[in-house]
Amino acid sequence: MVVLIVAAAVLVVFAVVCLWGAWENTALQLHSIAVRDEKIPDAFDGFTFAHVSDLHNTQFGEDQSRLAELLAGAKPDVIVVTGDVIDKRRPGTEHALDFFERAVRIAPVYYVTGNHEAVSKEYPDLREKMEKLGVTVLDNRAVDLERGGAHITLAGVDDPMFRTAEADKNASLMREKLAHVLADNGQYTVLLTHRPELFGVYREAGVDLAFAGHAHGGQFRLPWGKGIVAPNQGLFPKYTQGQYHEENGDMVVSRGLGNSSIPIRLNNRPEVVAVTLKKAD
Repeated sequence: MVVLIVAAAVLVVFAVVCLWGAWENTALQLHSIAVRDEKIPDAFDGFTFAHVSDLHNTQFGEDQSRLAELLAGAKPDVIVVTGDVIDKRRPGTEHALDFFERAVRIAPVYYVTGNHEAVSKEYPDLREKMEKLGVTVLDNRAVDLERGGAHITLAGVDDPMFRTAEADKNASLMREKLAHVLADNGQYTVLLTHRPELFGVYREAGVDLAFAGHAHGGQFRLPWGKGIVAPNQGLFPKYTQGQYHEENGDMVVSRGLGNSSIPIRLNNRPEVVAVTLKKAD
């Protein structure tokens, strides 16, 4: 009798976890962050980025309708996408293109690649179709954003996996890319990248605000908010979600939207991040 009760309790707990996980993995969330810096021009006070990352070929509503509705609700000035919109384990680009088709109707869209694009044979065709939709691909280059006569720099870098699969070379490759991409013009500089673990490299290069993904929020989050595992950071990773400030540089890491090698999240809802610039005193 005791064995049956214990077995039944285990089954109930397992069922609850499965149901919770199934709901949580599609329960989109908008996460709002304010980044304050005295270097931000007055005209850009209140400028909002909507940050999307790690879609991984996941669908949120018919033709991404739920995701688009959440994005529109953030009222962004621009939408930034930090890679892995497709997934090497689940071929197909339809869900990514549905997202981009809706996103460009909301605000200008800027995109950089992730490691899954780097290893996908579908990426060249996807990029061509994205650009036809009006998406700006920041492939190791920078653009100027203007508002009220003031300017900030928006730069983007390709994922290091386009050059090497050896993770210990990522930092040196990123330094090389940033030296080529960033201009020493004194402007507030925003960087789009896939890799949060290279935050130190971005700060060394003079980046004021970096947007990144890749960590999937630590995949499973403990009740007190600590992520458990992330690619290229291992167990109990340092950078998994939200805002980080270190030595005059900020980074915002998205928990992302989809899953890849680990097919489920726990305490880790998919999110869009709304980041608003605030002129500091």
